[in-house]
Amino acid sequence: MDALSMATGLRNSTDVLFLMLGAVMVFAMHAGFAFLEVGTVRKKSQVNAFVKILTDWSLSTILYFLIGFPLAYGISFLHPAQDLMAAVQGYDLVRYFFLLCFAACIPAIISGGIAERAKFWPQLAAGGIFVAFCYPLFESLVWGRNKSLFQGLIQSIGGAEFHDYAGSVVVHSLGGWIALPAVLILGARTGRFVKGRSNPIPISNIPFLALGSWILAVGWFGFNVMSAGRIQDISGLVAVNFLLAMVGGVLFALVAGRNDPGFIHNGALAGLIAICAGSDLMHPLAAFVTGGIASLIFVYGFKVEQERLHIDDVLGVLPLHGLCGTWGGIAAGIFGYRELGGMGGVSFLSQLAGSMGAVAFALASGFLVYYILSKTVGIRLDREQEFMGPDLAIHSIDAYPEDQVK
Repeated sequence: MDALSMATGLRNSTDVLFLMLGAVMVFAMHAGFAFLEVGTVRKKSQVNAFVKILTDWSLSTILYFLIGFPLAYGISFLHPAQDLMAAVQGYDLVRYFFLLCFAACIPAIISGGIAERAKFWPQLAAGGIFVAFCYPLFESLVWGRNKSLFQGLIQSIGGAEFHDYAGSVVVHSLGGWIALPAVLILGARTGRFVKGRSNPIPISNIPFLALGSWILAVGWFGFNVMSAGRIQDISGLVAVNFLLAMVGGVLFALVAGRNDPGFIHNGALAGLIAICAGSDLMHPLAAFVTGGIASLIFVYGFKVEQERLHIDDVLGVLPLHGLCGTWGGIAAGIFGYRELGGMGGVSFLSQLAGSMGAVAFALASGFLVYYILSKTVGIRLDREQEFMGPDLAIHSIDAYPEDQVK
């Protein structure tokens, strides 16, 4: 083997390792989703939260392998293993693994909004539909095989393509807005709103909530930095922007949320969500501001959603993922301009159009799937099951079996 072949093989192997490590980091984020939900719901719903995240992940893995990834990128894995490895040492396989971690965020996001009163099997089916068909279709328009269709339209509107480096819109906005129809069709938890007045339901475990936020924050560096795809494209700007957006979210939430630990830990996530779209474009100080504004959107959006609109979105996935993800797409079209210290090459109109297009697509998909399920198999536990709690009603065990024995 000559030196050139050896160098090419080493580079290919390094790219495979680079993306695989990123995939593992994003995979770990799903533990963060689980602990965030477990800490926020009541004790009688903790087992259900853990099981939902793991089973959603498992179903997403096989459906995205067989349907979703081929739909989004036109690459099928229904070939002999020798052929799969021949394609740059299996790079497409780890690319599937990496992008699966993005796709599986959709049911994980929805899970937080519908917690404590949704039937298990219909929701598992809904998550499978989104990962196999709805998400990959939109993914194909922004990043994949049908990119020229959507991006050509966006470019004709704003003069530049829609830019979403790591999924503020494609992943988070889409997941948050898909969750809204599910939350509305399900209705509020029993006792959440009484005679038109808000009756907040206490969360169960602040340390678990905080642990979920920390796991997500650490794993998110894989989500953002490893979106480069190949090691030669890695960007220090992305890493630092990601860091500053997170702390911007924390500090703004500290003030706006008046020291509330739920707002502070979710404020970090708001900043991380918002920076994904433009982390490769913005100046670090603009990233800090972007994360801070996202945190304010979450804090005040959560209060409006819960207390004024009386929408029982348990983890606040609409303001956190939906609104902050949409803001992230738009922010890339503001702070990405060179006049504001960015890298340039973006258009505010293009970012606005792409972000609003995702909202429309998500709402249509969510309403269609959940309306059909609600009219056929039903999506809500009955009153007795909800009172008992999904842990006992669905899984026949609660989170603290020893206490039950005592």
